[in-house]
Amino acid sequence: MKERAIQDQFRRNNHCWGCGQSNDHGLKIKSYWLGNEAVGTWQPEEYHAAGPQNVVNGGIIATLIDCHGACTAMAAAYQAEGREIGSEPNIWCATASLQVTYLRPTPLGQPISLRGIVKDMGERKIVVTCSVSAEGEECARGEVVAVRVPPEWAEGD
Repeated sequence: MKERAIQDQFRRNNHCWGCGQSNDHGLKIKSYWLGNEAVGTWQPEEYHAAGPQNVVNGGIIATLIDCHGACTAMAAAYQAEGREIGSEPNIWCATASLQVTYLRPTPLGQPISLRGIVKDMGERKIVVTCSVSAEGEECARGEVVAVRVPPEWAEGD
């Protein structure tokens, strides 16, 4: 049986445009905890194109880094507490800072690989480095500074 995605282990509906399983129009990014990092693969569609129809829009790339990084931070926080992802009380993180460096165009029509590694972890702040690759080449990298927020933060429906 395949391990469940980090995003699918949260105990409530997730409407995030990047990684929310409850957002019918979102990207539905799936991240999987593997040792001390999170990995994932995402398949862009033709409507994710930038101006040129053969490359992925830069804002989509930034969203991939943002959401994969935040989910990596939350998974790491659960691991640091010796808890299963999604166990009560919920751990939520919000992005405090996002830095993206575009290295080359990300081709459309190819699966995109995501890798997130915790660079630094404090009591409230978690810094994650993320890599976006396609066809075996790194196309973008970024750093997400995620901060833990109270469980009530996610109750703003």
